[in-house]
Amino acid sequence: MLGEDKYFLGVDVGSVSTNIVLLRPDNIVEVTLYLRTQGRPMQTIQEGIKLLRSKMRKSAKIVGVGTTGSARQLAATLLGADVVKNEITAHAVAASRVNPEVQTILEIGGQDSKIIILRDGVVSDFAMNTVCAAGTGSFLDQQAARLGIPIEEFGPLALQAQHPVQIAGRCSVFAESDMIHKQQLGHPLPDILAGLCQAMVRNYLNNVGKNKDIQGPILFQGGVAANPGIRKAFEDELGQPMIVPEHYGVMGALGAAYLAQEKVGANSEKGSRFRGLHLGETQFQAKSFECSGCANRCEIVEIMQDGISLAKWGDRCGKWSTMVGASSDMSISEGKPEKRRA
Repeated sequence: MLGEDKYFLGVDVGSVSTNIVLLRPDNIVEVTLYLRTQGRPMQTIQEGIKLLRSKMRKSAKIVGVGTTGSARQLAATLLGADVVKNEITAHAVAASRVNPEVQTILEIGGQDSKIIILRDGVVSDFAMNTVCAAGTGSFLDQQAARLGIPIEEFGPLALQAQHPVQIAGRCSVFAESDMIHKQQLGHPLPDILAGLCQAMVRNYLNNVGKNKDIQGPILFQGGVAANPGIRKAFEDELGQPMIVPEHYGVMGALGAAYLAQEKVGANSEKGSRFRGLHLGETQFQAKSFECSGCANRCEIVEIMQDGISLAKWGDRCGKWSTMVGASSDMSISEGKPEKRRA
């Protein structure tokens, strides 16, 4: 059980997972939660708050909330966030707090991957890949299931390889076909898995990391960082060690918690906008409609609580948008992360 203290809450809602971090004022991570989003971000956020509440004393208080991820605006509306930031900013802040000397961040999650270049604590370049799943965790999960091995055994088996085979890594379909062909030829499973790890790394570096100045120290983040086969493939390809932080799987949420800490600390007299831990039982409704005001035909999303509209977004002109009660940074959709010292 948590002690009687104040905490900062970071929430990262993505397409595959929803990650929650509870951070103490002394920067100790008290609780980390990983939940499958399963296409139900609103319900998953509420389930996460219920689970978090079960781990806290009644006297414990959340004094700041930050959200990030693809559903950061939705999470901010439900939670009453104090700060909303894109994934690039959140990951950069978390990595810089963990290792102030970090120069490069490699992040591979369930559905997407990204690279972040930092110089003197400031994001100088970045790239994301959200089109193909060939270099992400979901593809590894699929192949492990097809081969009948637990995903936890994938990496250790790959490390046993004697002669990794060549696998086409540009496309998940071609990669799977190549793997099946190598199996039919009788290649050992470890050699096939190691070949797939190398193909994934080549695909990442040739696409997400193309023309990027990759310098060390390098932090490897995201769920795929747990795979020692992928880590070794990166180290072999780059000739540098991969640093995997303790909370590698929830760095986005950790960064959001740090940002909330900064925000609330700078405006301590205002207090937090957090709606409270009871929101796990609150009834939220979501609806959408198409605006016919112009040729754009924007799809508007509206979040309601007990018949009261909390927020709308999705329009390009600002006709329907309402403030979500937080300092919002939506610049990631424009390809321009916030220029700030992480």
